[in-house]
Amino acid sequence: MTTMTEASVREFKMPDVGEGLTEAEILKWYVQPGDTVTDGQAVCEVETAKAAVELPIPYDGVVRALHFPEGTTVDVGTAIIAVDVAGGAPAEVPAAAETPVVAEAPAPAEQTAEEPKPEGRQPVLVGYGVATSSTKRRPRKGPESAAAAAAAAVQAELNGHGAAAPAAGPRPLAKPPVRKLAKDLGVDLATVVPSGPDGIITREDVHAAVAAVPAPPRAEPAPQAPAAAVPAPAVPAPAVTYDGARETRIPVKGVRKATAAAMIGSAFTAPHVTEFVTVDVTRTMRLVEELKQDKEFAGLRVNPLLLIAKALLVAIKRNPEVNASWDEANQEIVQKHYVNLGIAAATPRGLIVPNIKDAHAQTLPQLAESLGELVSTAREGKTSPAAMQGGTITITNVGVFGVDTGTPILNPGESAILAVGAIKLQPWVHKGKVKPRQVTTLALSFDHRLVDGELGSKVLADTAAILEQPKRLISWA
Repeated sequence: MTTMTEASVREFKMPDVGEGLTEAEILKWYVQPGDTVTDGQAVCEVETAKAAVELPIPYDGVVRALHFPEGTTVDVGTAIIAVDVAGGAPAEVPAAAETPVVAEAPAPAEQTAEEPKPEGRQPVLVGYGVATSSTKRRPRKGPESAAAAAAAAVQAELNGHGAAAPAAGPRPLAKPPVRKLAKDLGVDLATVVPSGPDGIITREDVHAAVAAVPAPPRAEPAPQAPAAAVPAPAVPAPAVTYDGARETRIPVKGVRKATAAAMIGSAFTAPHVTEFVTVDVTRTMRLVEELKQDKEFAGLRVNPLLLIAKALLVAIKRNPEVNASWDEANQEIVQKHYVNLGIAAATPRGLIVPNIKDAHAQTLPQLAESLGELVSTAREGKTSPAAMQGGTITITNVGVFGVDTGTPILNPGESAILAVGAIKLQPWVHKGKVKPRQVTTLALSFDHRLVDGELGSKVLADTAAILEQPKRLISWA
């Protein structure tokens, strides 16, 4: 019988698919043990804090094991799949584990013994590099595996110590939010069976422990659980309801988690100032309809956002100092001679801000094509991390939701963000008479360390002037 040799097995590790990301969630496996894979073939889809991307395998071979199930968040640099590059027959599997689809993740000590960490470059997703700085995650305490932690909890209960004797075993491994959840639900972590990597207790484990204990009658005290009873782990779910379905708890992870952290960092780092202007965009709306009939724009998406984006780009050209960033480490203002125009997009995974590279150099038809590709890619959930890096100024169109305006928060590292409100037919004084006109409100938020009131006002006023008189695009561009 042909057997798999240890030398022929390659462990593919979770790459850093962005800039300095420390973890990613496995959304879907495209392969199973026994499948043949080829160099460049996508083996799974993962979601990082920035986007969902597919991971290609960097060699040919036969899949031997998947180390983590779908829905697991894995640290960058951790082996996620084992491939026999020799392409031999599947290894002989002990009878007790003949049909596992997902292999248990090896403990850190086992990884060190079986596969020393290479000193060269680790496998990464094509097009992205490995973060130059080390991750800042705190080291986990103790090498105990999930089975060892569960055994310790059972032994403590059998000895009658329960949670009152912490010295009887190591402290259960769990992140602070999970500990708070357990405290709120009255769950003793020492009695919870962990299902996370290296014996870490997850939110699902806590909810499983709650679900495993039958609710006591209202008129009687809660019965003492049998000493040897250990709650069985439930299948992880993205949302868990309880208390008569009066509440739903949704884990904050991936794009939503990154957005929350970025917005908090931006709001409390950059001093925000927001200015507003209400403008008559009737002529702009007429131009939109004319461009839709222009053969040069055939097949392209033409809408008010296209002309608003072009107007902002022209305003930046007239006021280039607004296109900058703040370098805290060197205490410098970095002026950009290019514009990577970000467009905020709402997706099922949360708000993302991909940007159009070198938008300042694009003609109007080219800008229309870029906007169309950006929107369609975002809706399909295929926006790459690279598309969301390096933005300089952003537009957020809250008008599509019927909102008049807002006070947007800066995308981290950028100098300004323009919010576009709903375009509505309103009474407006035009040529000395009150007439129905298409009107909207623009709001420009900017970093007051980089942009003072005069500069911000000029950018906003120039953008509004172009939208009121689109012919200025010809003379100002």
